[in-house]
Amino acid sequence: MLIGANVSMSGKGMFPGAVAQAASYDATTLQFYVGAPQNTRRKDVSEMRIPEGLDAMQTADLSHLVIHAPYIVNLANAKDPEKWAFGVQFMREEVQRSDALQAYTMAFHPGAHVGAGAETGIANLAKGLNEFITADQHVTIALETMAGKGTEIGRTFEELAAIIDQVDQQDKVMVTMDTCHMSDAGYAVRDDFDGVLNEFDHVIGLDKLAAIHINDSVNEQGAHKDRHANIGAGTIGFDALEKIVNHPQLAAIPKILETPFVGPDKKHMHAPYGVEIGWLTSGNYQPEQLTALAQQD
Repeated sequence: MLIGANVSMSGKGMFPGAVAQAASYDATTLQFYVGAPQNTRRKDVSEMRIPEGLDAMQTADLSHLVIHAPYIVNLANAKDPEKWAFGVQFMREEVQRSDALQAYTMAFHPGAHVGAGAETGIANLAKGLNEFITADQHVTIALETMAGKGTEIGRTFEELAAIIDQVDQQDKVMVTMDTCHMSDAGYAVRDDFDGVLNEFDHVIGLDKLAAIHINDSVNEQGAHKDRHANIGAGTIGFDALEKIVNHPQLAAIPKILETPFVGPDKKHMHAPYGVEIGWLTSGNYQPEQLTALAQQD
């Protein structure tokens, strides 16, 4: 099973530090942002300790590194040409960094049309993708399914298919499913995931599925809110998420947890990933374990 979590590549630890975090959760795959997700400041690849990180991944039996692009890049919005051009150039460089890290894929939020309409937003994004995607890059760009909050695009499989249809290098564009986002967008993730998967296959194609973000949701199906919950603590529930993680058609797809940290206060927060990965791999849901973790100083 390919299952892991979003970890941190920061401080002196850099790439090997991120691998050590993932290994501490008994993960078999991992995801991280190359820098802070809320800005575009990035270290040079020479500072990321890449050879050590790759060796650490091999030692820990981790594979399929997923990079997450920063969510502040919005290529669907062309109202500010300078910001749009900056976003294209930043993504061009982010692809180079991801290739240096030998990443498998890059989860990428499609962005928002900010009032111009979904069709215009889709065209703007596709134009941006065509500006920075090249035939010789290794990492694929995995457009993420979105909850439909505000003017987000990518809230339906049809919108994602429309984006892909306008991209020149279509072999370099994939999709990241997010269970919380899909449920919030209106898909029956809890009650009929096989039906959701079948619809995805017919509209986009399962060969385009690169990764899955495994998150429960605070909100009911169709709420268009996008608030992640811990596994089993939301409206999707443990049973549905455990079936997705262990789905036979998804065995080769990396599954990444992005659930909230827990703790008694903001100064004492703990990653839940070791506990949640244990539940999902064993099928043994023990919510009291997370309660105990949340009470630790």
